[in-house]
Amino acid sequence: MPSNTEISVARLARLVGTPAAPSIVDVRLDDDVASDPRSLPAADHRDPQAVATWAQLCAGRQVVVSCQKGGKLAQGTAARLRADGIRAETLEGGFEAWRDAGALLVDRSALPPRDADGRTVWVTRARPKIDRIACPWLIRRFVDPRAVFLYVDAAEVPAVAEVFGAAPFDIDGAFWSHRDERCTFDTMLEEFGLASEALARLATIVRGADTDRHDLEQLDASMALYDALYRWCRDAVEETHDWPADRARR
Repeated sequence: MPSNTEISVARLARLVGTPAAPSIVDVRLDDDVASDPRSLPAADHRDPQAVATWAQLCAGRQVVVSCQKGGKLAQGTAARLRADGIRAETLEGGFEAWRDAGALLVDRSALPPRDADGRTVWVTRARPKIDRIACPWLIRRFVDPRAVFLYVDAAEVPAVAEVFGAAPFDIDGAFWSHRDERCTFDTMLEEFGLASEALARLATIVRGADTDRHDLEQLDASMALYDALYRWCRDAVEETHDWPADRARR
């Protein structure tokens, strides 16, 4: 049973991918990361011994700190964050407990380079619709919560990508784009190793809406829609239309 400064794997797994998810800080040693470079969803890898230099980046957030086994590195880092008034817990059992429970992990090897502030930067065509909204939702919720998205004229995407160090997505010829009958959302699930029944169901919805073939306001407005779709895919797919109960029995 977790202490009052720990969170269980099961509890954190229920929060991941939702707007209520805490910020996850991964303080594993480099050797541990090298042995398994995957990470918890949307985790930010930080040096625990340099916590004083980055602690204020966590100000105002609920934070979960995870090391390899949930021991001294995570607990010391979380305690240091709490000393600065930051709400911080540790993940019970750390990365190993999360991995052994079969919880969702992200393959970080596919991540594009980050900017000077540690954020991934992405660029695509303006006037986003299905895929160009679903992909940023996926990245913000499971890969990089601070990711930056640039929406520009279609003809300018390659040049903007080069000048601003952004990864182009959902355009012809890009690595992050459609593959055969599968859409860019499917590509991102595959490349980031995001394998779950809920995300697979959501991919079916995105694919069905997209492959028949402003901007930031559209993205902000649509995040809640995909939050709701994800929760339905995860929690409510087995529900049937049998309400009220007495009518169902008849």
